Amino acid sequence: MRFFRITYVIVLLFLSCTQHSSHTMQPSKIEEQLHAISTLLRDKSFALEMAQNQEAAYYASLGQAIPPFSEEGDDKRYIEYPVKEEKIATSIAAFYALESATGQLIKTKGGTPYEWLNKITGQKLDTADILLLNRFANAAWKAGQPFRSLDRITRDNFIAAYFLPEEEIQKDFDQVYAAAVMLKTQMQDVGDSSLKVQLQRIGVLLHSRSFALDMAQHLEAAYYKGIHEPAPAFLKPGEDTAMIRRTIKAEKIAINIAGFYALECGLNYLATSRHMLPSDVLPSVIADSINENDKELFERFANLTWKAGQPFRGLDRIERPNFTAFDLLPQHEIEKDWVQVKAAAKKLQETLTRH
Repeated sequence: MRFFRITYVIVLLFLSCTQHSSHTMQPSKIEEQLHAISTLLRDKSFALEMAQNQEAAYYASLGQAIPPFSEEGDDKRYIEYPVKEEKIATSIAAFYALESATGQLIKTKGGTPYEWLNKITGQKLDTADILLLNRFANAAWKAGQPFRSLDRITRDNFIAAYFLPEEEIQKDFDQVYAAAVMLKTQMQDVGDSSLKVQLQRIGVLLHSRSFALDMAQHLEAAYYKGIHEPAPAFLKPGEDTAMIRRTIKAEKIAINIAGFYALECGLNYLATSRHMLPSDVLPSVIADSINENDKELFERFANLTWKAGQPFRGLDRIERPNFTAFDLLPQHEIEKDWVQVKAAAKKLQETLTRH
């Protein structure tokens, strides 16, 4: 693992140089636009506007009347959730990121989940692979923050991943790596099976409450190992039955803003990997003229940010049929994700144009 960390730091330095190189296409304009989006990410009032926009788009897509986003007093009325489930939801994000990212890697480069798990744990990734994994990890982490508290989106590290310091990016990758180590042990007996069989196994694991707990405990321990601190007990005395409160209004914002985080992370990935200006990508998303590969990339980001929020709303939600590997989803479920991305793109473009 020490050799892997040294190698990974070298890769990070390469990526950093690539991102900020003076000879890339319009680096200053890319950075300027990403910075503007990053500022909106940390704006609580914009989060409310975007969440309202996203919920309205959801009901419009169903042909239903759009209800009021909130009622008077929703900022003082609370919903209770088990602390245990909140801890699982907080810690398991990297597993969902891993599932989503490996699906994208298979789509673009071929292979099977087990082959990619071997590449991740065997230190056989190239810089492009690592960048993709990191961006998916960042998306999953972002989606969970407003569930924990809307104040968390104002923190210094809640920014476009393009601007994150290397130690923050390392934390993301350490989590994905740890998730890959554990998932690989659960996939060994189907490692030589077809892609469909392997995806079905992942679908079973995604639905499993006991696996969610095991993975969350594993990832929390890996987090503390990465920062060189002893891992505390996953649950403190009494937390197994304790409850946590969240206001109805905060919950609604957290639920509905996921599509924006998917859009932001997708734009960030395209800006970093292909030097594409967000202002060039947004119109093609809104007009539905974006190429199919990039459209699917955004859809996978959207499915991930939706997944990352589900256990915060109740661990029973991961047992639902649509909580499965992206590549096992019916088209109508994928279309729901695309509706959210398009709506977020339109709102973001309008806001950036005004500013």
